[in-house]
Amino acid sequence: MTRAFLVVMDSVGCGGAPDAAEFFNGATPDTGANTLLHIAQACAEGRAEEGRSGPLKMPVLDALGLGDAVRLASGESAPGLDAAPTGRFGAATEVSPGKDTPSGHWELAGVPVPWDWHYFPNTRPAFPEEVTRAACTAAGTEGILGNCHASGTQILADLGAEHMRTGWPICYTSADSVFQIAAHEETFGEARLQDLCKTLAPMLHQMKVGRVISRPFVGSAEEGFTRTTNRHDYAIAPPEPTLCDWVQGAGRRVQAVGKIGDIFSMQGIDEVRKGRDAVLMDHLFDFVDEAPDGSLTFANFVEFDSLYGHRRDVSGYAAALEWFDACIGRLLPKLREGDLLLLTADHGNDPTWTGTDHTRERVPVLCAGVGAGSIGQVAFADVAASVAAHLGVPSRGPGRSFL
Repeated sequence: MTRAFLVVMDSVGCGGAPDAAEFFNGATPDTGANTLLHIAQACAEGRAEEGRSGPLKMPVLDALGLGDAVRLASGESAPGLDAAPTGRFGAATEVSPGKDTPSGHWELAGVPVPWDWHYFPNTRPAFPEEVTRAACTAAGTEGILGNCHASGTQILADLGAEHMRTGWPICYTSADSVFQIAAHEETFGEARLQDLCKTLAPMLHQMKVGRVISRPFVGSAEEGFTRTTNRHDYAIAPPEPTLCDWVQGAGRRVQAVGKIGDIFSMQGIDEVRKGRDAVLMDHLFDFVDEAPDGSLTFANFVEFDSLYGHRRDVSGYAAALEWFDACIGRLLPKLREGDLLLLTADHGNDPTWTGTDHTRERVPVLCAGVGAGSIGQVAFADVAASVAAHLGVPSRGPGRSFL
């Protein structure tokens, strides 16, 4: 019996989204954003030399068709990504009205988002009074800090000391449909922070805010503050059964790596393994060794997005891509006959772009274990239909298999 490994390279877009002009970073539309192309160009021009050097080196994914996926998506060629493909490759287009994590993942799993998300305005205060009151009541404090759009790392530098002094939670948002709460793991308490997020989540979900995210941190004003790996996303549940439910409903096992369990509210998932991306890669290798016949392993590698895309760190993003490529090179020989490894992304986050938000882009689709050749331009939902077809389970979504 076959197995499937669906791996999302968070934010690794390849440009060319037909509706990019409808999405913005500040006042700038996303037209022309292209995460992979612009990183490759920066590397080739010597503009990504911090911690790495030279042209972008991704020989493994390029051999699967990465460079061809960029050309399919945007009509442009990325420097250094020009190998003759040995896998199946294509570029996928999203239809959901958002460039956020849940929208991309749900649609890749066969369920386009049927509503418009709620976004908080980029004003001070950003939150309605009833949300602020609810947060204060749930936290047992007289107020909250932040109440604005902010970078998750910058707001710790700005308000971490005041949080330590007052005990008030730091509440902030971004261009995504999110309500984020940062608090010190030791002085505020990590369990208390998670309880606060769980208490507020139903109210915010009712407003169609996609995620309430806990952002625990440690440190001091003297030494600086650092976010920990104990983040948890309290997300709205998908409105329909997803690929995970289809596979589990057929009596198969579903393993999640990274934040997949949070994104899908654990619906249709049997086991989750978390950690930083280097740890997640170890988990993925373990599942290639251990996953039972007929199973789905669904993984997300978030640090392309969280550490480098939002921070507009081109060198860091390029180095992370090269690390990932080398790891996949070691993983491919471990796959069994009949296994499918499908690599894709959920949106873009062009580190050369203006602003700090995701960018609306097509995403690459690279398949190992199922022959070679172009699948052309496909839909996000086609990914779910194709994985289901490979596993021999019924597909309920709008997608069509490209295998």
